[in-house]
Amino acid sequence: MFKRMDEIMIEIPQVNKPDANAAAAVQELLGGKFGEMSTLNNYLFQSFNFRSKTKLKPFYDLIMSITAEEIGHVELVSHAINCCLRGTTSAGEPDAAPLGSAKDARFSYHFLSGGQGAMPFDSMGNPWTGANVFNSGNLVEDLLHNFFLECGARTHKMKVYEMTDHPSAREVVGFLLVRGGVHVVAYAKALEVATGVDVTRLIPIPSLNNKHFKEAAKYEAKGAHTKLYTWSEHDFADIGQIWKGTHPEDNSPLEVIKGAPQGFPIPESPAVEEEFAPGISSEEFKSIADRLKMAGNISEPKATIHA
Repeated sequence: MFKRMDEIMIEIPQVNKPDANAAAAVQELLGGKFGEMSTLNNYLFQSFNFRSKTKLKPFYDLIMSITAEEIGHVELVSHAINCCLRGTTSAGEPDAAPLGSAKDARFSYHFLSGGQGAMPFDSMGNPWTGANVFNSGNLVEDLLHNFFLECGARTHKMKVYEMTDHPSAREVVGFLLVRGGVHVVAYAKALEVATGVDVTRLIPIPSLNNKHFKEAAKYEAKGAHTKLYTWSEHDFADIGQIWKGTHPEDNSPLEVIKGAPQGFPIPESPAVEEEFAPGISSEEFKSIADRLKMAGNISEPKATIHA
């Protein structure tokens, strides 16, 4: 089972900098072959189909805990896209073509198929596909694939970082470079436990340290690259048999944290009238509120009369 919280993993800068093409680039980190939907669903189905999980529990626990974090990464990238899109068009009468600026946006689905929000597509508008999921059933092969997948994801994050200077996008990409790096090291250590081969000697791939990226460096300074969360108060503690020792890049001690990290409020997405989203006027909102109060038997507080 999964437990959900009304939070996101980091605080995303809320800036007035509409950039539809930045949003298009970040879409690759959501619905691309190496995007967060791919990492999530690879690990999700590997966890569902894991063989001999009792005998191989530390590996099962590792994949289960990383799966839970990847759900949060899908959420985080989606909100980064939404922040980049905010304000790209403005409300107006239909004859004034209020969506006219969208003609020059590289990713028209944001405006035609959605209400200017994240979608399960890559940066070129190709829908995410389950063909991106690899689940051989062979533990070493799956771990090796996951290591490669995380390295590929890291490469794409670095490229997207270099494609846009949008503060919301860079904050999220910087954080994900650090947390994705944790998963690279985790799968490398798992392969070493399973085979005896020190895969951590290959890290980092590409050979550029996260400290070269300002937004990533600040998270590493807080030790975010050394922590692996169980995402459960009671389960998956055996990841400590794999996530131990020191980080291969700076020799910082690794730490297993029970539960989930501290979250932050999810940004509010304002109405986009030109997209008919959410399509509820102020008068209709008041009517909805009145009906909810009536259904909940909630009465307005009486005014206090002072002598």
